[in-house]
Amino acid sequence: MALRLRIGSRPSRLALAQAEIVRASLAAIVPGLAAEIVEIRTSGDKMTTASLARVGGKGLFIRELEQALRQKRIDLAVHSMKDLPAVLAPEFHLAAVPPREDARDVLVTRDGAALAALPKGSRLGTSSPRRRFAALAANPGLEISALRGNVDTRLRKVSEGALDAIIVAMAGLKRLGQLSAGRFAPLDEREFVPAGGQAALAIETLAHPPRELEHALAALNDSRARYETAAERAFLAAIGASCVTPVGVKATLSDDSICLRARLFSPDGSAELSDEIAEIADNDLAPSAAEALGARLAERMLARGADRMIADA
Repeated sequence: MALRLRIGSRPSRLALAQAEIVRASLAAIVPGLAAEIVEIRTSGDKMTTASLARVGGKGLFIRELEQALRQKRIDLAVHSMKDLPAVLAPEFHLAAVPPREDARDVLVTRDGAALAALPKGSRLGTSSPRRRFAALAANPGLEISALRGNVDTRLRKVSEGALDAIIVAMAGLKRLGQLSAGRFAPLDEREFVPAGGQAALAIETLAHPPRELEHALAALNDSRARYETAAERAFLAAIGASCVTPVGVKATLSDDSICLRARLFSPDGSAELSDEIAEIADNDLAPSAAEALGARLAERMLARGADRMIADA
């Protein structure tokens, strides 16, 4: 009997593109697969102007999808990994992490100008405290404006002159085919350490999915992406980060080593902590080894006062 799947997704163009990546990947490895994408509007989609940090944070983008899983209206949900809390409720399971896209942030301007070259008073759009403080550290003369909406809406703010520049994720532009030469300047990961899980997709199911579904999703899992994001999520959980914490953390697996780098700002951006740790990667790329690395970096930063900075936030 052919496997029939209902794939839950937010209704934005980017979310649907990501769900289609998963659907097409499954169709390529599961003969006779019958899969449909079920659009589910989340609380975060309904709140187009409010600050997410003030009304519930990143969990607003997954709540209704998890409810649909719980009610068995969908079989799996596709999320942007960075929207997923560092610790899932016991009834849910991170079933697979497909190959990761480019995790860098990117500066979008009308002429491709570099961030440091933007003149004093330039209006930069972002609603991410992490991006805000990293941008001001690189160019203190910027004026920061709140930015919500889908990728097309954000790009239009620049092209129509409402903003001089915005910072968005490279992965979203690539998945939507929006990346073109001239207007886009990738930002250095050492200054703009990405949000934990940025550019990775997360496939979530109930804790005990049907065996056939579990086997199909296992084939989509990318060990490198799983290993990197496991380290990042463990770090965030260990320092007690929330959706309002201005923190970036990025693991980079290369050859047989892994480097985990983090940058944490105080709530007002006046102070910061940065650290990194590198070691030989676990041969089997077991997520538990990556999680231990994330916990070790968190312990080092907590010893230097990260807990006080997070408590203030």
